[in-house]
Amino acid sequence: MRTRRKQPDVPAPGSPWNEIVPGLWMGGHEFRGPSGRLEFAVVRDEFDLVQTLLRLPGHGPDAGVEHHVWPIPDGPLDGTQLAGVIRLAEAACEALDEGRRVLVRCYHGYNRSGLVIAHALIRRSHPAEQAIQLIRSRRSPWALHNERFVEYLRAGLPTARLLEELAE
Repeated sequence: MRTRRKQPDVPAPGSPWNEIVPGLWMGGHEFRGPSGRLEFAVVRDEFDLVQTLLRLPGHGPDAGVEHHVWPIPDGPLDGTQLAGVIRLAEAACEALDEGRRVLVRCYHGYNRSGLVIAHALIRRSHPAEQAIQLIRSRRSPWALHNERFVEYLRAGLPTARLLEELAE
């Protein structure tokens, strides 16, 4: 399994966030700006709901923006962590149904945010493989390079959650 910490050659994305489907955005806390230098991605009020899977101080959002924080590792997840991912995806779908703009973010906006967004897409009738490919085409080929997360999506997060709880 590759993760950001174990793979220093994983490139920073070229933008702070990208729209995966209308109203649903995937992003991170750091990106490579037009100058080629790393820049911080700071959310202000561009979105109605921000879901953060890795919280770093000073990265927003502004006061008054709905903000859900569920820190999870970019690695194996336990049943409780997977339940939180499922709840975030449900909340993202509900917000989209209400016409709200949603940002799901983690460090680079590749794995943890990809897991939530892919599950939201699956809930909206996208097959797992289609959801994964859509995310990679819209965000980055590096999106969902965490093979364990891809396995979770292929099995289905409710099934993965049950299996992880049995293993605990």
